[in-house]
Amino acid sequence: MSRLRLISLLGFVLAPLVVACQKTPEPVSDSPHAAADPGKAKEAQAAPGQAQPKGPTDVAYDVPEGWQKAENPSPMRKATFKIPKAEGDAEDAELSVSQAGGTVDANVKRWSGQFEGAKEDAVKRQDKKVGDLKVTTVEIHGTFSGSGMPGSAQSGPKPNWALLGAIVETQGTLTFFKLTGSDKTVTAAKPGFDKLVDSMRGK
Repeated sequence: MSRLRLISLLGFVLAPLVVACQKTPEPVSDSPHAAADPGKAKEAQAAPGQAQPKGPTDVAYDVPEGWQKAENPSPMRKATFKIPKAEGDAEDAELSVSQAGGTVDANVKRWSGQFEGAKEDAVKRQDKKVGDLKVTTVEIHGTFSGSGMPGSAQSGPKPNWALLGAIVETQGTLTFFKLTGSDKTVTAAKPGFDKLVDSMRGK
């Protein structure tokens, strides 16, 4: 075979290979997540929606004039106040402040169960907003059979008794304000209790 013919034959075989090597490469995606793990990319997109603002974990309030702060009989209490007894009553009323779990409905039922023979429809309940706080107020009258809480000074059946309560929905728990005492003293203290509730704000 002549040299010229051999060169011509080699050129014919190599030509397609040269064209293939010169082919324009596929474009690379300009997405910032193109080289990232798909799962991590999805997490990065979901992250902004996960940052939810938290509500208050505690409640600040104004104590009515004449209510005296007392020593807590139990470490479960955040605060205890004595409300001066009304004329003719034998003892002061008491307001306890505490925090615990459970639902609002379950705790309202628990309070009504502390009064002998108290029916649910006899419980005066109001759900309302105080600022940004969700507050449920409760009023019960009857024979108080005791709270069953350790350190409580008001255990044992007490006729003609009353309870004023407020349950505040705080972050991760509930905050309780429970005023108990003689019907006469609690009724006299109700305006002060209402002002305390209206002064509540998250902290």
